[in-house]
Amino acid sequence: MDAMPSAHAAALWVGLHLILLLVLSVLVVRQRRKHQVVLGDADIPQLAQAVRAFGNATEYVPGGLIAIAVLAMAGAPPMVVHAVGLTLFAGRVGHAVGLSRSGGSSILRSAGVILTWLAYILGGVALIFYAIP
Repeated sequence: MDAMPSAHAAALWVGLHLILLLVLSVLVVRQRRKHQVVLGDADIPQLAQAVRAFGNATEYVPGGLIAIAVLAMAGAPPMVVHAVGLTLFAGRVGHAVGLSRSGGSSILRSAGVILTWLAYILGGVALIFYAIP
């Protein structure tokens, strides 16, 4: 099976996730500058939320990107790579938006977690499937 279209699909999702991480990082820096906080969150809710949105993304995105890259290398069809990439991206964006709007529970935040876990399940099952010759 030709892995090149899968590599292109993986490149799309890796690129989008890197931009998402950069945007979340910039939002932390903006809050730090606004509140003149160098370290920690100084118990400022907006800064704490920005830090957690970025931190949570950095906890989940790398594992998802590894799954996407290995799926492409294993020759999974581009649609499989896109399914994992889109599900993870939607989950991470939803979670970040939900968390940035409220430090408490929210529908977007919950949906983001569910989609992220679903992407992990899809990726994990697909990896196991494509690992079997």
